[in-house]
Amino acid sequence: MREVQGPTAGGGRDHYDAIVVGSGLGGLVSAAYLAADGRSVLVLEQHDVAGGNAHVFRRRRKYEFDVGTHYVGDCGPDGIFPAILSGLGVRDRVSFRPMDNEQGFDRIITPTATLDVPAGWPGYRDRLRAALPEEAEGVDRFVHLAETVAGATREALLGRPMVDLFRQYPDTMRWARRARTLAEALDHCGLSPKARTLLAAQAGNYGTMPDGITFAEHAAMLDHYLRGAYYPEGGGQVLVAAFVEALESYGGELRTRCEVRRILIEDGRATGVELTDGTRISAPLVISNADYRRTVLDLCGGERAFPADLVDRTRAATMRGALVAVYIALDTELPGLPNANLWWHGSDDMEAAHAAMIERWERDRTVDSIPQLMFSFASRKDPDATAVCPPGHSNFQLLTLCPPGYDFWGVRGGPVDGEPYRRDAAYQARKQQFTELMVTAAEKVVGPFRDRITHLETATPLSHERYTRSSGGTPYGMARWGNVSKRPDVRTDVEGLYVVGQSTRFGSGLSAVATGGMVAAGQILDRPLLTEVAAGAVLGDPARLPDRGPDWDPLLVSRGRARQGAKGLARIG
Repeated sequence: MREVQGPTAGGGRDHYDAIVVGSGLGGLVSAAYLAADGRSVLVLEQHDVAGGNAHVFRRRRKYEFDVGTHYVGDCGPDGIFPAILSGLGVRDRVSFRPMDNEQGFDRIITPTATLDVPAGWPGYRDRLRAALPEEAEGVDRFVHLAETVAGATREALLGRPMVDLFRQYPDTMRWARRARTLAEALDHCGLSPKARTLLAAQAGNYGTMPDGITFAEHAAMLDHYLRGAYYPEGGGQVLVAAFVEALESYGGELRTRCEVRRILIEDGRATGVELTDGTRISAPLVISNADYRRTVLDLCGGERAFPADLVDRTRAATMRGALVAVYIALDTELPGLPNANLWWHGSDDMEAAHAAMIERWERDRTVDSIPQLMFSFASRKDPDATAVCPPGHSNFQLLTLCPPGYDFWGVRGGPVDGEPYRRDAAYQARKQQFTELMVTAAEKVVGPFRDRITHLETATPLSHERYTRSSGGTPYGMARWGNVSKRPDVRTDVEGLYVVGQSTRFGSGLSAVATGGMVAAGQILDRPLLTEVAAGAVLGDPARLPDRGPDWDPLLVSRGRARQGAKGLARIG
């Protein structure tokens, strides 16, 4: 193990004001804002490109698939995500294309109902009442509660003191407490299994059934999209590239293909990181955008850095649901589809159907059907993007939750543990079986398309773990960290160590993790950053941002300046 003096082997410095481990949106937002404040910042990413769940991949030189960017809410003039971009001077570098916010940006399909979800709480309530005429009173009660809880949560996020909110909304704030679950709210409103399914149908946005999510988080998710649903023009990598450009223009550095072995902690303080090649880089401030469990237990050494009760709780933590994703390209367009996501449920009782799948696996070690499926049509959301697919073709993905654990996939461990799973016969058989189940279900919803497939590729939770090092291969973070309401704040017990990402109290999803990154940067800088940028503040000097030429490629930018000339980057055309 060697201590580097002067430049590191990779050509960079050996000391920074701050080091960010991982380059998901939470880490990039924190890093860019610290750089805009004048701090020297280094972002380290083990993958070939930055972005985490927001990155894209390319196939056959003509298709580009988004991994986790399916839509972004609240992108209007007063939206939180645009404010985060504006605060770095990069708002005009990202264009958000509206989905069909009037007719419906999400279409929920069950055996006995089709519900198109429009923007705005009043329209959402009216559509629900029309679909559930016998339960109008319970629908009204639920929607009113969700809207008021979401509004209070947003006010608190933008700086209003919690004590004021409790004084003004005492009943609402009791439901805004994180210990109250979505299932409890549905019970409180006396809703039927069918109504519960329609109200919780978009559970794929956070990866758990109603008993595994707080009511406040579900309400905030609904509010996020009911403020308008959008898709970033050019895909999720454009968001990533905008933050990378801000980071590097303001003096920060991104190193990809650079993996951290340890976060260094001495006498209760973060002092830097050690890379897998033994190189040490020092900093008095470390922000981990790595998986929270791996941060605490592996990168920081568990009890060597944290109190025993926190380590025990982290070791016992369970993860939210993991996804199987099927990426599909066709040499034809799919007719008659709205510019919306489809949320198909094979039963009017979503919770019972999901529980039956898990029970069948645990009892018989078999799964012969899937209870739900989400469709995301990139070629409908971004029809002019030449990278998505050629004219006249289709690009979409199917997603569904699967039983947890490695044994479902016929392996004993994951890629982080060195398990050589990719050519394992049992793994391949299960992957093929689940792909077939998903494609069969999809054809029941949108019609036959198998004979027009030009590309089909399936990613499992093990694929996700390989690329993002996430516990359980989930993009949604922890389910229970003591109980369903417990999630860590961005500040840790170790001085100078912060955490961002899907497992923090700000929740999962692109906007949520970006918000967590803002809060972390604000705590470090001791200023209410989110409130300031929402009011129009801009950090840094946007004149320093680079020009974009006609061949500008967000995937190339997301490699970091030092590796833009490296081999292996997939191209379109």
